[in-house]
Amino acid sequence: MNGAQLSAWLLHARLALARGGMGAGIAIVLCVLGAGAWAWLLPQRAAQARLTAQPLPAPAPAPATLVAAAPPPTSDQNLAGFYDVLGEKRYAEQQVKVLFDLAAKTGLTLNQGEYQFGYDKASRVSTYRINLPVKGPYQSIWQFSLLALRAVPFAALDEVSFRRDAIADAAVEARVRFTLYLKDAEPVVAP
Repeated sequence: MNGAQLSAWLLHARLALARGGMGAGIAIVLCVLGAGAWAWLLPQRAAQARLTAQPLPAPAPAPATLVAAAPPPTSDQNLAGFYDVLGEKRYAEQQVKVLFDLAAKTGLTLNQGEYQFGYDKASRVSTYRINLPVKGPYQSIWQFSLLALRAVPFAALDEVSFRRDAIADAAVEARVRFTLYLKDAEPVVAP
């Protein structure tokens, strides 16, 4: 199509638009745009149809036997489990030695501690409260606390308080308080 033919075609389009009005022109433009969109969407739709026509992967086979969930423990079983985890009162001093050994292993200075026994009649559990003033790097104090909780599973870390005399001091003074939850030794029944 050369320039003369194009200008003639545009002149015919302008005259047809003038005769039909603005509404007819808009309708023709919309029809042309719709036909173009239709021509573009048909290949897209065909590609999508090919994808959905592909077979789905086979589902996983059902297990041969179903495993039944264990029934939840009764309150008596929970209580017995609680008392099984407690430490024995007669070995409380050995647990203090474990704490002192862990402090030395992590590089903390630990000279003395404060100890206090207690007993809760309602739960029939003895407690052994241990206050330990330690001195050393901040990281070592936390490492000691976490190692102590791993080594003594019936211990609770009640409090850790820090104090530093000056900002430039590398060593931190801390007070670490543990509570050991203990049971009395099981009575031995003679046959």
